[in-house]
Amino acid sequence: MGQTLEDIREIVGKFDDVTEGTSYGAPSFKIGGKLLACYATNKAAEPNTLVVRVGFDQRDDLIVEQPGVYYLKDHYAPYPYVLVRMDRIAADALAGLLEAGWRFTRSELGRSRK
Repeated sequence: MGQTLEDIREIVGKFDDVTEGTSYGAPSFKIGGKLLACYATNKAAEPNTLVVRVGFDQRDDLIVEQPGVYYLKDHYAPYPYVLVRMDRIAADALAGLLEAGWRFTRSELGRSRK
């Protein structure tokens, strides 16, 4: 375990419409201008934390199922994000989470264009 920025790049590189940039000075990945994932920059987050856009229900389920990997801080609570401890998430779990985030973000984009 212990996933890196290169691991994230490899995973999201397989998805359509993902662009890499920065958010608040940290590496980030977006779809149509909407954040998919980035390293957390808020001081409430633990070091080496990835922020991933997911639905509120999925976020809550992840935190309940694996609180050692997924967590939430008040700053992020109003938004559809989950915080991920990159030193504790398995490669396959990260790939599945980023794919779920990609699907969720694309669905949000579709709704906002209607």
